[in-house]
Amino acid sequence: MMSKQKENRWTNFALRIIVNTVSHPFEYAKILIQIGYEPIPPRPAKTLFGKPALKLPNIFEYVKHIKSVDGLAGCYNGLTPKITGNMLSAIATYRLTEYLNPPCDDEEFDEEPTEEQRKKQFVRKLKCDVVLHSCAIVVSQPFHVITVRMMAQFVGRETKYNGIFSSVKEIYHQNGVLGFFSGLIPRLLGDILSLLLASSLTYAVSHYLIEDRDLHVYTSATMSFLATAITYPFQVISNCMAVTNSGLMAGSPNFMPHYSTWLDCYNDLSSKNQLKRGSSLLVRYYVGPSIVIGGKAMPFPKDVKAVS
Repeated sequence: MMSKQKENRWTNFALRIIVNTVSHPFEYAKILIQIGYEPIPPRPAKTLFGKPALKLPNIFEYVKHIKSVDGLAGCYNGLTPKITGNMLSAIATYRLTEYLNPPCDDEEFDEEPTEEQRKKQFVRKLKCDVVLHSCAIVVSQPFHVITVRMMAQFVGRETKYNGIFSSVKEIYHQNGVLGFFSGLIPRLLGDILSLLLASSLTYAVSHYLIEDRDLHVYTSATMSFLATAITYPFQVISNCMAVTNSGLMAGSPNFMPHYSTWLDCYNDLSSKNQLKRGSSLLVRYYVGPSIVIGGKAMPFPKDVKAVS
């Protein structure tokens, strides 16, 4: 039984690698959007309600632009450190799971469990999930920083971060040991808050509103989507913090301020209404007082209203 669980776990991980590889160009484009880079000027358009706005290219147009500049291989910049980080976090999580031995979702009781037993099981599993998620993020963060910086080089066409070992040397030279954990706090907060929200809402809805077990899988997916949407700004802040003061044009003024803390980043992006950039990938409208195109901050046209 145990060997079968191990086999399933590694099979799932192999599938994750395949999915991550296929979707990498889109994640690449999304991270560039999150750090505020828009290589294609917005074009005048109208919203569904007929209001004038500036429409930005969707994710497919963005990937097409990256490919036109760097070719198909260029669309996979940052893939190696991302997969390496995922592998190390999966191994660390697996070892920690063996030690914590969290309860399974389908764990059965000898008798019909009481409400108190259900709550204790839920709290125990939630605590284990928080520890496991925290471990996975901390272990993978140095590789996440390398991945984001390798992608951010697209903005200024630099070649400082090429390969894992050269990137490690560059990060240490630029920011010291703490540089490997740039953006860790907002990433950790966002993931844990998302987990707490999704798990708590799923438990409440499944046990108090929807008793049909067949619908529980849909409840979990819906609550996870909702929690991710609520905590999305933490993703933007984390990736901006991974780039700021990195020696790259993407992390330097006039493109991006040198943020001292993630709270400074939050306040700056919040004041510009930029905390949700990249959250919509198919239909994108410009929001904010200015837009960075080609490394230069362009003023927002006065005759066009910003829409969210």
